[in-house]
Amino acid sequence: MAEKDDRTVHGVNLSGWLVLESWVTPSLFASTGAFDGAGLREALGRKRFSELLDAHRSTFITEEDFSRIAARGFDAVRLPVPWFVLGDDGPFPGSYDGCLKYVDAAMNWAEDEGIQVLLCLSSIPGSTDSESGHQMVIQNEERSRAAALEVISVLAERFGRRPGLLGIEPLDEPQVQHRHGLTLTDGVPMHRLRNYYRDAYETIRQMGGHKPVVVISDGGMPGEFRRFMAQDRYTNVWLDSHIYHYADSTDASGPRGVRDLITATDRYLKTAHESHLPCMVGEWSAALPLADSAMTPEGRIALERVYTSSQLSAFAGSAGWFFQTWKTESHLSSWDARVALSSFERGMFD
Repeated sequence: MAEKDDRTVHGVNLSGWLVLESWVTPSLFASTGAFDGAGLREALGRKRFSELLDAHRSTFITEEDFSRIAARGFDAVRLPVPWFVLGDDGPFPGSYDGCLKYVDAAMNWAEDEGIQVLLCLSSIPGSTDSESGHQMVIQNEERSRAAALEVISVLAERFGRRPGLLGIEPLDEPQVQHRHGLTLTDGVPMHRLRNYYRDAYETIRQMGGHKPVVVISDGGMPGEFRRFMAQDRYTNVWLDSHIYHYADSTDASGPRGVRDLITATDRYLKTAHESHLPCMVGEWSAALPLADSAMTPEGRIALERVYTSSQLSAFAGSAGWFFQTWKTESHLSSWDARVALSSFERGMFD
């Protein structure tokens, strides 16, 4: 059955590093018309894109960042990696430049600082966005599944017994098909997603042993995982929920609105915990819904601090959480941990 260490993991995502995100590093995308790595590659051409990509990867996150992450009191990082992380050694050689050497470096830096790494496969071949996991749909199930499992197998074998590996998340933010009225939405059917998770679990256990946590994303539907992987043969499995409220219609211009948002978080996590799996919050931020135009910037900052503190309290009892994200190029105040969590003492994470 699922297991959980009593110690809650406090971490940050390393978004926008190995998987490009335009909101994290807008300068990379400026004047190109592109919004993701695939579009940027098409806009710049293979050679220029490769040069830009390598320069970005070698400078955006470095050993110094891991030192600062540890000094700030975090004990884990969630590292999104693209399906083409293996480069020419992967399932589709020549598609994109790999980045395995940077994953190796991240693992070394993490172990030097006593930080654990959660590797997250951010996308799979055939998804609607080949580089980002957001709004992912499995288009060609068998081909995509085989390729993804091949990558997971290599990662599990390479890092599974490393002391710095917390676990592997075999898919980030899948878009799950569900019924809306008389129609079915786009997305992967839940039974196929569950089968993929079972295959990924067996792959990780075969190649990486029983130490790594196998983290499965709830795809925004935590209620669909009640008693999933509850059999004794499944061990060390966590359910990952991503909890954001910035797009909610709640009036968050005052304390009452913040309380309503936290109540929504509590309800979501209650449903997730009914899975009987240890639950973690893989992504969250300090971003509130759009504020009243009369709210001052100072007032919003104060309210976001209350909101952040309340979220930390709501996450108590979970296996862990990972703030989104460690750094952004523009120091986005609600999304950059260096800014959003700067006023929180290390002890407040507990």
